[in-house]
Amino acid sequence: MYKAFLIKYNEIGLKGKNRNFFENCLVNKVQDALDKLGEYRVYKEPGRVMVDCPDDYDYDDTVEALGTVFGIAGYAPIVVLPDTKWENIKAGVLDFIEKRFDKKDFTFKVFCKRGDKNYFKTSQDIAVDLGEVILEKFPELKVDIHKPQVSINVEVRQRTYIYTDCLKGPGGMPVGSGGKAMLLLSGGIDSPVAGYMIAKRGITLEATYFHAPPYTSERAKQKVVDLAKIISKYTGPIKLNVINFTDIQMYIYQTCPHEELTIIMRRYMMRIAERLAERGGCQGLVTGESIGQVASQTMQSLNCTNAVCSMPVFRPLIAFDKDDIIAISEKIDTFETSILPFEDCCTIFVAKHPVTRPILSVIEKSEELLSEKIDEMVDEAIKTREVIKVQ
Repeated sequence: MYKAFLIKYNEIGLKGKNRNFFENCLVNKVQDALDKLGEYRVYKEPGRVMVDCPDDYDYDDTVEALGTVFGIAGYAPIVVLPDTKWENIKAGVLDFIEKRFDKKDFTFKVFCKRGDKNYFKTSQDIAVDLGEVILEKFPELKVDIHKPQVSINVEVRQRTYIYTDCLKGPGGMPVGSGGKAMLLLSGGIDSPVAGYMIAKRGITLEATYFHAPPYTSERAKQKVVDLAKIISKYTGPIKLNVINFTDIQMYIYQTCPHEELTIIMRRYMMRIAERLAERGGCQGLVTGESIGQVASQTMQSLNCTNAVCSMPVFRPLIAFDKDDIIAISEKIDTFETSILPFEDCCTIFVAKHPVTRPILSVIEKSEELLSEKIDEMVDEAIKTREVIKVQ
């Protein structure tokens, strides 16, 4: 019955002279999402993006794929009439209702939009006249303009589109329209959600994971790869940098005050991630931190980690409760993977009594103890990193 989809967007329509750029980004991302399923045609019409489906397409797979494309506010499977002749529109709407609904016992309202403002009927006239035609054909139906059970939508453009169901899209902006950022990705619940949230604002992602063998297992690394695969459904392909952090962690552990371990290790993670971000053409770093969640995420701790970065650090979850974060992780299917019992280096080397209000000058003084070897170790960690292309 449905041979096409009508794609609706919100924010893109407010972009003024830049609107064409964002529309093209959305078209490209929709095409990328559907290319793996078959030969779909994606193109623009005024205020809309259209998808023409191949004859043998799978409806459920198509709906699932469109549901992962940021920038889509809503998408509707539609019946397409080849013209805007009034008699054809009336016949098309009646045929649509006949095929779409086995039981004709619902209340309805007709909604109409005209893409062509020169059409001989106004939107209101079309809606009223079609309502009369429907009641004549199906007298058991009833009109309810306030709370209809079924909304019959008719859009008169160069062709005529008819639909009832509009599925909710993920919203946001199309990935690639807002720059690029480096995600510090761990095996926990928060960072995959942070990656999803920042990508929803149009940001392309690269990622860095800090691995600490033999204290963290290969299963811990595979867990992070699996998380990256899940969020890549929404973000597109992700370049994952795997940093061997063991020597650096052990050096910090053996040299610095134990209550400062978490902050100092975190500062070196940020330094390494920023260097990789600069190489990758990123404009910022992304973390899954939320104020007060753990000792390294107090305001004072965040100030200390920010101090080593010249790039902006984006924290999409900064004011979220843990329950809020878990709800999103369940929605995007990362939660069950995140809670697998394979710990990463952030949890292995946690101090028993970490400082919660670190003083930047004190932390910098402690880091001076590392000066003999730390720069060389950081260079070696970056040089020997493993790069995994995830999609």
